[in-house]
Amino acid sequence: MIFGKLGWSNSGKILSMRILISNDDGIYSPGVKALAEVFVNDPEVEITVVCPDRERSATGHALTLQEPLRVDPIVNYFHPKITAWACSGTPADSVKLALDALMPHPPDIVLSGINRGSNLGTDVLYSGTVSAAMEGVMEGLPSIAFSLTSFSSMEFCGSAKFAHCLVNYLLQNPLPEPMLLNVNIPAIPPQDICGVVVTRLGIRRYRDLFEKRIDPRGKTYYWLSGEAMEESAPLDSDVEGIRNNYITITPLKYDLTQQAQLPRVAQWAEALTIDKLKLG
Repeated sequence: MIFGKLGWSNSGKILSMRILISNDDGIYSPGVKALAEVFVNDPEVEITVVCPDRERSATGHALTLQEPLRVDPIVNYFHPKITAWACSGTPADSVKLALDALMPHPPDIVLSGINRGSNLGTDVLYSGTVSAAMEGVMEGLPSIAFSLTSFSSMEFCGSAKFAHCLVNYLLQNPLPEPMLLNVNIPAIPPQDICGVVVTRLGIRRYRDLFEKRIDPRGKTYYWLSGEAMEESAPLDSDVEGIRNNYITITPLKYDLTQQAQLPRVAQWAEALTIDKLKLG
């Protein structure tokens, strides 16, 4: 499903909403600052930012259980209207802590990003950005993960304006149930973006390289690197949408059940149970 170009500057003001924002690039990421501050001119909007105190990319949905979580208020970095905290834990920790301990009232929506680099296809299984947003969904809140598809670009203004437009639209047209929208925005001038396309997840494969090194004490360690392999992708996938200069929006859920295979696996389970009884 493809939509035409959006008038980002005409999205209107959001009248009343509580927004929680997190990320995996860290509290001082320019992406999260751009995302938070795009809402400061909206009347009656409360903005709370709770992010890891350092970059925690590719941590997935990890939680900190073996040590305490610490938080520090952040002052003189965000707009004075924004309440911000740095968390010693992961992106998922940050959202859980915000919802259950830091915020006096629950938010209306959870946003994550704007991530530096894409989160396409199977990347979402590793992404701290997506996991932060998914934590909101698990608590019954609509959530959106935003990613700019470049590791080098520092131009988040256009992505932030689109985020504002999308959030405002969802406020007026609520989703039928809490879900995660995974949004990827091409790192190109806004006038060159072809529009918005609703997609399904594609597949991202990487040529992983483990570089073997020796530390100053003579011990071996490995540094993971690699690059995405260019492959053909289905036309309705997020991978292909980004290749064609569209903003992609992919609805996600945390239920990973392979529904179509349940009857077959049930047959296996029945047979295994019978065999086990015979062994007894």
